[in-house]
This record gives sequence, C-alpha cells and structure tokens, in this order.
Amino acid sequence: MNLDDYNPGPASAAHVEKDGENWTLVVVKNLRHSPEQVWEALTDPVHLSQWAPFDASKSLDRVGPVTLSVAGMDQVSATEVTRADAPNILEYKWAGQDLRWKLEATNDGTRLTLWHNIDRKFIAMGAAGWHICIDILGFLLDGDPVGRLVAEDALRFNGWQHLNKEYSQLFGVEAQSW
Repeated sequence: MNLDDYNPGPASAAHVEKDGENWTLVVVKNLRHSPEQVWEALTDPVHLSQWAPFDASKSLDRVGPVTLSVAGMDQVSATEVTRADAPNILEYKWAGQDLRWKLEATNDGTRLTLWHNIDRKFIAMGAAGWHICIDILGFLLDGDPVGRLVAEDALRFNGWQHLNKEYSQLFGVEAQSW
C-alpha cells in the first residue's frame, strides 16, 4: 500500500475522558502483533521515525531524559520518560503533555491504548493525528511501511481533515483548521 491509497476510515478510534477543564484523549487500536513487537515500535528511534509525529534522540525504553523533535518542524522538546515497563506501560512527558501507552496481549495480538492530555481546543486535531499515526504504525508492523504522514503533510491530507471534523463533532468541540 502507499499513502495515495490510504483511507483512515471513520473517527471511531478515540474518545475523551473529562475531569472538569482537563481533557484526556484516549485512542484504542487493536494490532495484529505481539506486545513485544509493538513495544519496540513505540520505543526504538528507527521505528518511531517511520510512523510517529516526532524523532527521538535515543530509545524510549528506559526512564530518563530524551530529546524529541517534531517531524517536519524545528520544534525540539526535552522530554522525560517517567515509566518504561516493557512491554506493558510507557509513560513520558512531551512538550508539557503527559502520554501513557498501555499494551495488552490479546488472542489476535495487542490492544494498544494511548492517553494524551491535549488542550481541549486541539483535542480533535490530536485525535485525527494519532488515528493516522497508529494506522501507519500498523502498516509498518505488517511489513508494509507506507511512510510517515505528520506535520504539514498530515494537515493537507484529506483523510486528516475529514477525521478532524468527525472527531470535533464526536467530542463536541469547534473544529480547528490549520
């Protein structure tokens, strides 16, 4: 498959957990691969560079500092991996936001859950972006890498625009455009 043939499908992979004004994006995806394979893709800089919205200066598989650079932009963030319990839980702070990945073995592979506290104004954009990134992660794990679709390239992608509008409606927020 290539990106020209990719269709991200409907906005059904995410929901929001609300605690007053604090909103957390929750993305859930079932992958056909073992937790160990998914863990490697979540932590290894080479794998991250093929699907994630950032590049990592080193592996995220250990607690401690790491630098994350937003792909396609000049935004660099000093990051702290706060928990790395392979192949189950990965937690880190990125640009002042908390991310938590949980991997659960299933009969068919792995149930991946991401919690990301994103500003409410941008939560639908984040859902659309993570939806696409995690789809691309699945292709990579299938041995059919399609290339990373992030930053301005993602914003121009019709599938992202469609997801952004759908997630905005689903979450009850105003759709943001770039």
